[in-house]
Amino acid sequence: MHGFNSTISEVMMALFPLLGLFLLANVFTKKLHWKKIVNICVGFIFILAGLSLFLQGVYFGFLPMGRAMGEAFGVWPHKWMLVPFGFILGFAGTLAEPAVRVLNYQVEKLTAGYIPQKMMLFTLSTGIGIAVSLAMFRIIAGVSLRGFIFPGYLIVFFLMIFSKRSFVAIAFDSGGVASGPMTATFITTLTIGLASGIEGRDPLVDGLGLVALVALLPIITVLALGLLYSAQERKLKANISEKVI
Repeated sequence: MHGFNSTISEVMMALFPLLGLFLLANVFTKKLHWKKIVNICVGFIFILAGLSLFLQGVYFGFLPMGRAMGEAFGVWPHKWMLVPFGFILGFAGTLAEPAVRVLNYQVEKLTAGYIPQKMMLFTLSTGIGIAVSLAMFRIIAGVSLRGFIFPGYLIVFFLMIFSKRSFVAIAFDSGGVASGPMTATFITTLTIGLASGIEGRDPLVDGLGLVALVALLPIITVLALGLLYSAQERKLKANISEKVI
């Protein structure tokens, strides 16, 4: 727990302005019942404790472990095995991403169960798994990040033409949510360590860039999911029309 007081101070500097703005807004707008305000304040205490413990674990667990694993993989003779390993790592890491859980819950709630949480979780996990695999391949092969970002967003713009507006909105939120604390701490540190361990790779150029891929691939997978839903709806309407005729 060395330096835990400093970690708590960092979290307090981030959270207390939000709490202050909420209390100030409650004075000038619709006033909530005092019990509701107490519940929100209790929730902030839980957030303060949870984020402080999480960041402390990041500083003393995730960051050293990710870098050590990356450097060890850098001298591994079978480096191409890191591509499928990256998919497993990205897929599993998404299951532990707290922001993804919140987004999936909100999507299922707002769509009245039309898009289940499990479906969204599987879609995002697949997208992030592919992103981490591509990041591993990029570092091993020495491919420029531009070779993935430009074609990736061209695919996004193409899929947007045929996607529903609701899925477009969900997709772009998914990209931001997917690049959360799990990715930004453990997996990013691992790729930097991997780039440090491979001769001829620059950790600053090759190790970074993972978050850009993680923000991109979930957009593509969610838009693809939207197209599948649209195709299923058209098929269902066609079957209904045939039965009516």
